[in-house]
Amino acid sequence: MEEASALMPEKKGQPEERKPPSRRPDQQRQRFTVPNYVWQAIIATELLYLLYPTLASLPGLNHLFPLTKQPAHCGGASASSRFSRFPQQNDPFRFIPCTGLSLPPALDDPNPDASWAKLFDSNPDHWNWGNRTASSTSASERNSDPYAGRGIYMCGYLDVPLDYTNKSDPRIARLAVTKFQVSGLAENDGSPSSKKTERTIVVNPGGPGGSGTEYAWRAAEDITERLSGGRYDVLGWDPRGVNTSQPAVSCFPHDADRDRWALAMLKHRAAADSNKMQLDLMDAFNAARFRACWERQGDLGRFVSTAFVARDVEEIRKALGEEDLTGFMVSYGTGIGQTYANMFPNSVGRLILDGTEYVRDHRLAGGFGWTALDNVTDAWHDGFLGECVKAGPEHCALAKGAEGKSLTLFELDVWVREFIRDLISYPLPAYTEKSGASLVMYSEVVAAIYQSLYNPHSWKALAQMLYELGHGNTTLAGEFLEALWEYDPTLPCATTSKKHSSEELTLMVVCSDAYDDKERSLEWWNNQWKVMTKQSWIAGDSRFFVFACQHYTTYWPKPAEVYRGDLNNTLKNPVLLVAETYDPATPLRNGRRLLAEMGENARLIAHHGYGHSSGRDRSVCTDAHLKGYILDGTLPEDQEKACYADEKPYLYGVKRAGGEAGSLAAAAVASGFDPVASWREHLRETQLLGPRF
Repeated sequence: MEEASALMPEKKGQPEERKPPSRRPDQQRQRFTVPNYVWQAIIATELLYLLYPTLASLPGLNHLFPLTKQPAHCGGASASSRFSRFPQQNDPFRFIPCTGLSLPPALDDPNPDASWAKLFDSNPDHWNWGNRTASSTSASERNSDPYAGRGIYMCGYLDVPLDYTNKSDPRIARLAVTKFQVSGLAENDGSPSSKKTERTIVVNPGGPGGSGTEYAWRAAEDITERLSGGRYDVLGWDPRGVNTSQPAVSCFPHDADRDRWALAMLKHRAAADSNKMQLDLMDAFNAARFRACWERQGDLGRFVSTAFVARDVEEIRKALGEEDLTGFMVSYGTGIGQTYANMFPNSVGRLILDGTEYVRDHRLAGGFGWTALDNVTDAWHDGFLGECVKAGPEHCALAKGAEGKSLTLFELDVWVREFIRDLISYPLPAYTEKSGASLVMYSEVVAAIYQSLYNPHSWKALAQMLYELGHGNTTLAGEFLEALWEYDPTLPCATTSKKHSSEELTLMVVCSDAYDDKERSLEWWNNQWKVMTKQSWIAGDSRFFVFACQHYTTYWPKPAEVYRGDLNNTLKNPVLLVAETYDPATPLRNGRRLLAEMGENARLIAHHGYGHSSGRDRSVCTDAHLKGYILDGTLPEDQEKACYADEKPYLYGVKRAGGEAGSLAAAAVASGFDPVASWREHLRETQLLGPRF
């Protein structure tokens, strides 16, 4: 109250505060004095009440101080719970069972560990458990114990230096961490409450800007089964600046402030009234965006380079207490992995880099943008269209062509490109029940095609949309493009602040890694844009986001650290590279270039399939090599091993349904197809694995 009153303005000209009248002597009652031993007993009881959670957590004392049932979201374990209290002592990640409230405390919290401990919910029914495997427990155990045979998601955080190069800087980055613990939780019998597996698979989905905690939530159970037969834990983290790690990078107060510029900023070169005017508009906006980043984030842009992320990975390895790193890094995550392996060669364990980048490209201005443009064209022509023709009209609507007749690949390519190109001059009106009036525009349709090439499971839905669009029906196109916009006005307002997007984090990482390449003129960038869109009408505009780097050094002249060394350091263990033939972001040649430099420090699986990384167009061959490597350290004998996808796009699941293409079983699979639902699932999946732009 003293502190509060000190903040209040002084009252002037007001009467003195009135006090209640005192009793007259004859009204006063005789006082009763409480004996000292009573006060001592009350104080001792209160101290025990305040200290019992700590006493109960000490090994050997928890049976003397049993924990009583607490309300949800309070510390302690319930009387009926078989599990221990969290976080455990000496746990560097401070893990607690995940609930919807398990978000790391703010950086300005004066006592973050205490605040975090209060988030422990004692009720196991509120925890996020994994799915039970059929072979993990007996039927009687499954019926009597709701937690038997189930892994559990554990949430925590790890504090690391914000600036590894300046020990006098006390600032930290707080990395959010989620671990899927395959063993679940042990009984509260005095033994450790969590049994750590021999190895922990550390995962990253790429980006830059991809959330490792979201990746763990969505994919950890599949990853541990695919790579280790369910034997190893999986840990994902949000890299510095991303999602729930702190400080988080977002240069706009609200996502809507960024969204209002989207239509103007994302207009493709072919649809621009004037390429020079469009370039100038983008350049001005990029300057404004980085100015906003500087005003809101200060010098944070100096501390998000891939080299610093690699240092964070080493801190995660140390916190796990493992002699070397076991990892599964995808897309840009392979850039983290390459950098980590050569910065910390003696810490490399069993490391898989899937969807391989070649980080030397990232040292060039714009290099992050143009490395896979020809692969996009091949994925469109040979994959999306070519496999459609092979599957036929029974499985790919687009194969019917304009007149409902089967088309050759050449005819199909010409027809589709013609009606898409018409959208440049004549956008089509559309209507959806959810949003009302809408427009189907060239830039948005092309961006949807590019995104779809990352995930061949989305091709059937996209082919249906394009077929209807080519025949003048815009309803499905309106539904698809509407789904790209996350805003939903029908939902109630959030009771808590929604975390902002991290799009600017992507720019800061890409631009810091290439900060010291020579400056380029606007004329050079304009020509580069022309070359990129000529090489790929699908991806050239989207990948031109690297143009923003023009303004990075205006505010952050030099990152705190970048890695400029070679990629052929002798490693403790060789890494396993995976590169895909039709990957629209990381082509097979990237893996071969990296393999040539790494030599005996690597092996390469050439995964013949579609989509970005090997997890979308699966191969029994590829999966067997990944599992053998993670479990036993077994590598292919040859430096490059070819593996082939098990199924073809448009025909996924047809053989499992009991027949070949055109059979009654296959038709039954097709009859339940919902293109909008399939497209929305595709969008949820690609939030993790790209593309970022």
